[in-house]
Amino acid sequence: MENKRRQFLKNTSIAAASALLMPSSLKAMTVNAKKIRILIWDERSDAEKEAYDNFLGNCIADQLKKNPAFSVVSSGLNEAEQGISESLLNEADVLIWWGHVKQAEISPEKGKNIVERIKAGKLSFIALHSAHWATPFVQAMNEITKIRVLADGSIKEEDVKFVSPAKQYTMPKYDSRITPYVIERKFPDGHKTATVHLPICCFPSVRNDGKPSTVNVLSPNHPIMKGLPKNFKIPQTEMYDEPFHVPEPDQMLFEETWEKGEWFRSGMLWNLGKGKVFYFRPGHETFPVFKEEKVIQILSNAAMWMASVAKQ
Repeated sequence: MENKRRQFLKNTSIAAASALLMPSSLKAMTVNAKKIRILIWDERSDAEKEAYDNFLGNCIADQLKKNPAFSVVSSGLNEAEQGISESLLNEADVLIWWGHVKQAEISPEKGKNIVERIKAGKLSFIALHSAHWATPFVQAMNEITKIRVLADGSIKEEDVKFVSPAKQYTMPKYDSRITPYVIERKFPDGHKTATVHLPICCFPSVRNDGKPSTVNVLSPNHPIMKGLPKNFKIPQTEMYDEPFHVPEPDQMLFEETWEKGEWFRSGMLWNLGKGKVFYFRPGHETFPVFKEEKVIQILSNAAMWMASVAKQ
């Protein structure tokens, strides 16, 4: 853990140290060019080695490190404090998260800690593929739901009951009522109460056959989509099918479609307090999705933009 901390500090101080040797006219610009600090968290399951020799998170980190604007550290569940220590989070501008079969090992309290950092504008969060059930993503979707329910002030928080899914890691059916949803009761004196069913953060169908998907860019002028064509293919990926049980995104960046007719809102962006949450769907640990040039370009664009917006 301490070595990772030193790496962050070393990388982000290079610009300042180099400035001492430069003409005074360049010093201010160089010192202010602080690197964007990216922490990539990975549960590091054995299945990842089918497509990634040294785990999926490390593969992403190695590619993002090629960008001189980034300082990148990769951590994992098997490390001290589950790889999300206070010191590591304190030194990160962007947290990229991969999780799949070990979601429950991260406590709700740790997820809420990350959410509070997002709300304060101290951290941006990118959830990858099966991280739709990652604790920080679920807690972020819960918090967005709560904020929206209470936003107009027509109902007091003490009059709202928030109900979590009966089974946290269970897929809904196609005809299930889409969560989140609100059931309100209004009394003759004008008093209101509400029961809010929090999002399941899942979808009714998955197909792990490695068939290609087509990515259709819906917001070509958004910085995260910079440099991408209107559509492109991902050669091997897992399929998810709508409806995705999450709060409506503030912005849809791209969608995916498959030859059998499925589609998914695969690039979604939410505002959360002063911060941002980006869900990036393409993936699966047994397919080399995160070796695709356009996939890494999207993650690079996202980290660059999300960190810059948070600093404004």
